[in-house]
Amino acid sequence: MSEHLPITDGARPRWRGLVTTVMLILISVMIVRDILGRRWTGTPPSPPDSTLQSH
Repeated sequence: MSEHLPITDGARPRWRGLVTTVMLILISVMIVRDILGRRWTGTPPSPPDSTLQSH
């Protein structure tokens, strides 16, 4: 059976939580920047691909 070693140092879980928090913040900032950038540039959305023909 596998042995579960106790975590003696409390910094490791805190470090993992910090990395996760930083990654979530960076992803959120990139999403918000993309949304605001698309809104403020004023470029119309690209038209749908018209190469497909219905039969």
